[in-house]
Formats: sequence, structure tokens, C-alpha cells
Amino acid sequence: MQVIKYVFQPHGDDRGQLISLEEFKDIPFRIKRVYYMYETAKGIVRGKHAHKNLEQILVCIHGTCKVKLDNGMEAKIVPLEKPYEGLYVSSNMWREMFDFSSDAVLMVMASELYDENDYIRDYDTFLEYISTGNF
Repeated sequence: MQVIKYVFQPHGDDRGQLISLEEFKDIPFRIKRVYYMYETAKGIVRGKHAHKNLEQILVCIHGTCKVKLDNGMEAKIVPLEKPYEGLYVSSNMWREMFDFSSDAVLMVMASELYDENDYIRDYDTFLEYISTGNF
């Protein structure tokens, strides 16, 4: 499984740092939704689902967390520790976000609007869906 991490170009001076992200330039898809998680309690695992069509870029804009990506054949754990790094998560990929630092803010840019029908929330159902190849 290939893990794709983007390193975004920070722009800074004596006032501080700034990251600007543009769809199809820095982000490989049209951004239709942005949301973020914060004040995630110790020991909590977020995500625990896959999407049939949606693509995402995850950026831990403050603090740190880890992301487990699983394509049904192999799994990898990817740390997110820098506010200028983004992790690409394709469709048909199980994801779990965990080990959030107490100050973590995880921002997610999504290629689609929220659609409950796009979610696969049960891991065994995900494995069955992947094995059929009927995407």
C-alpha cells in the first residue's frame, strides 16, 4: 500500500507562518467539505469507517495524532505531527484516527458533501466490499 503525504509550502516572516491550500493545486480534488476534530479525549479512536467514493486530505494543524490506513490487504500507521503535512486518504480505504495529543486539531478536507450512503461503518462489511471489487 502506498501512503501519500503532501508537504505544503509554508510562507512566513516575523509575523508567523501561513499555509494556503488550493483545490487541484495543493489538494488533488475539488474541496466540497471541510471539518475538524478537537478536544478528543485520551484513548478515543475516531473514524473506524471507509468511504465508497469520497477522498480526503487529513492535516493535524495543531498537536499530533496517528492514522491507521487499511486497504483490506495491509495496514499502515502514519503519524501526523506537522501542520504543513497532509495525508491523502483514498476511497475504499478503512481509516482510524487515534493517539491524539491533548491539544490536537485534525482538519479534514473532503471531495464530497456528507452522504451517509457513502460510508462503510463495519470492518467485515468493508472487507467483503473490497473483495468483490464492485466499486
